[in-house]
Amino acid sequence: MIKSIFNICLTILLTSTALSAQNFQGKAIYQSKTTMDIDFSSTQMPADRVARIKESMKNNLEKTYELTFDQTASIYKEVEKLDQTSNGGGRRMGFFMMMGGSGATGKYYKNIQTKKLVKENEFSDKKFLIKDDLKAYEWKMAQETKMIGEKMCFKATTIVEMPERREIQFGRRPQGGQAPSGNEAQIERKMEPVIVTAWYTLDIPVNHGPGDYWGLPGLIIELSYADTKIMCTKIVINAKAKMEIKEPAKGKVITQEAYDELIEKKRNEMRERMRSERQKGGAGSGRRGGH
Repeated sequence: MIKSIFNICLTILLTSTALSAQNFQGKAIYQSKTTMDIDFSSTQMPADRVARIKESMKNNLEKTYELTFDQTASIYKEVEKLDQTSNGGGRRMGFFMMMGGSGATGKYYKNIQTKKLVKENEFSDKKFLIKDDLKAYEWKMAQETKMIGEKMCFKATTIVEMPERREIQFGRRPQGGQAPSGNEAQIERKMEPVIVTAWYTLDIPVNHGPGDYWGLPGLIIELSYADTKIMCTKIVINAKAKMEIKEPAKGKVITQEAYDELIEKKRNEMRERMRSERQKGGAGSGRRGGH
């Protein structure tokens, strides 16, 4: 009799645990900050314009993201904010931001059960749907721990190939039409190995994280690589309102490799257009000086 009651209680407990896992969901808010080295020393722009450009860059390089997740899938997306980038920078600022990469501009869906990812991207007024396999990271677990807020976090690192970042010369082309060494028109997208450091918490036992990153035995709370740092600022678990985690479906389907090739082609076209405009501007100023 006692054994039968024990078996019934065990069955109820296991069923309850399974249902709890099925209903488990959460939301995490992340703040992302990236620094970009630009040399203004060779420019003749007024100090106030340089200040406006730096402020515009700051607004573009500091972003807020929202990660919604359950046990198997997640959606990572930028939290929209008012556009504060209209105070200078113009076409050149668009060029520099374009040089920063080809991450998702819309929802970024990851499914760790099917090992699939889907990114919503909009580029040149066209909507794309990047579908690919999840990248498997070779995480190295470390003994090091630290408290982030109220969460005990553990350290892990991996190495990822990323585009090499260089200091950008934000200056004018000298007369004669020759671009100085390091000019933005001459930047090449070489790859280099970069150490990615993650801090994850076992208090939230899911394999999710911000952006491309996943695969640790707990939610990634902090992530840093190269000149970028991503920090979790808020976590909500099992809120009353059910959160929808649905794979995006709108846009032209394309692989990540094909999309990267498209972006690189557009970068080259933009470089050539800027070079041509500077050459025309230099020739025009020479003619005006002769009258």
